[in-house]
Amino acid sequence: MITRSAARDALLLWLGSRAGLLVATLLGTALGAYADKWRKWDAGLFITIAQYGYDGEPGRPVDDGLPAFFPGLPAVLRIVHVLVPDWSAAGLLVSLAAGAVAMVALARLAELEGATGWMAVLALLLFPMAVFLAAGYSESLFLAFAIPAWLAARLGSWPAAAALAAGASCVRITGLFLAIALVVEFVRSRESVRRAGWLAVPFLPLVAYSYYHYSRSGDWLAWKHAQEAGWGRDFAWPWESWKTTWRSAMGSDDFAVAFRMEIVGAVVAVAVLVWLLVLRRWSELAYTGLQAAALMTSAYYLSIPRSLLLWFPLWVLVAKVSTRRPWVIAAYALVCGPLMLVNAGRFLSGAWAG
Repeated sequence: MITRSAARDALLLWLGSRAGLLVATLLGTALGAYADKWRKWDAGLFITIAQYGYDGEPGRPVDDGLPAFFPGLPAVLRIVHVLVPDWSAAGLLVSLAAGAVAMVALARLAELEGATGWMAVLALLLFPMAVFLAAGYSESLFLAFAIPAWLAARLGSWPAAAALAAGASCVRITGLFLAIALVVEFVRSRESVRRAGWLAVPFLPLVAYSYYHYSRSGDWLAWKHAQEAGWGRDFAWPWESWKTTWRSAMGSDDFAVAFRMEIVGAVVAVAVLVWLLVLRRWSELAYTGLQAAALMTSAYYLSIPRSLLLWFPLWVLVAKVSTRRPWVIAAYALVCGPLMLVNAGRFLSGAWAG
């Protein structure tokens, strides 16, 4: 049974954690310069697309990696920028509002599964990579579409699920995996074949985005080739990807720390996949397994821990275990909470954090 208190608790945790993160990261920084501290790495690239489009800033070399970023967040940034002149602040506000929607939906999804909603929210908020839910990145906006889409599907509202999943597909390529997982969920739930047409809707933004770049460059897979050009994410066999990442993790530079986090993230990801397989959660396994396969067949591991933020089935599973054994969420908070603050500090200092 889904209760109103789930939404209230989720919002309290989300807004309370944002206030705490604000206090922890504002120290020693003038308020006027605070937003610019968050304009790191991908956040700046999203702003560039929102300002100038995929050709980048006029007069500067074209960034071949820009097509890797789907247009959902830049489009929302342009809208919010009408009211908020500072681009960095606009990105933070988008993540703040989108995160609130996502947390309420996550709490309700957990309660639908018989778990305590606030435990799922807390597990996500204390995850070491949770800084990216606050930054001007696409994670919060994606989850604001993806979790309500999944919740709608579980409740049998397929038109709403399809429309929301289409929104998620505008934000990240992860929307493709969500769309496939919805097909599996549709089959699993034995819905009427007459409603199957809705399942095509979440794929349409990917087709439209691919056609947009094809019209610009003649490349249907520009978003994929941009990842290869910008980050060297060529295909590699899983064992080759592991060996490359392991060698990089054994170094002594700052990036070695990031690669060690990637290895831990990969181990966690595999454990979650086994967990879902044992439970026979086929649709959730499709969603997470396809992501894991894509991430672990890259030339090296990149952003695996960060991608776990999008694995909402994981946070529901943690909540289900914690509902039966409350000590689990307490132990989790004691271990992950400090790591989350450390990683937030790394991100704001300009270090690669995921």
